[in-house]
Amino acid sequence: MDIPILDKSKYLKGLLVIAKKDNQLNEQEKKFIRGIANKLGFATDFYEDTLKGLMSNKYISEDPVEFSDKKIAQSFVTDGLRLAIADEVVTENEIKWLKETAAANGLEDSWFNEKLKLLKETPSKSIFTEYALYSII
Repeated sequence: MDIPILDKSKYLKGLLVIAKKDNQLNEQEKKFIRGIANKLGFATDFYEDTLKGLMSNKYISEDPVEFSDKKIAQSFVTDGLRLAIADEVVTENEIKWLKETAAANGLEDSWFNEKLKLLKETPSKSIFTEYALYSII
């Protein structure tokens, strides 16, 4: 699938919002975001600068992101859940925002809840080696 540039931008922005939601940015989260940003074709210096200033950046809108295709939205929510789980501390803020994003993209609550349950049961090392994004590119 060829992902439109605007959707690529929203995908990365959404991951940055999730990373900020728990008021910390650890190395596992950075690694996860770098992997996705690289796969989406963003320049290394761009996403490294963004990661450096992320926690103090108050200009990143926290509105739910909407994608042009349901498959992209499903991929994003799955990767977003993986990112939220990456630091082993899943906050209510992260889950609430991801649920709002899922709803804004027409994804069912039952789909979201099943995906969350499945990912919580997934061994943590595979969370960092697999991206849902790969299944649609």
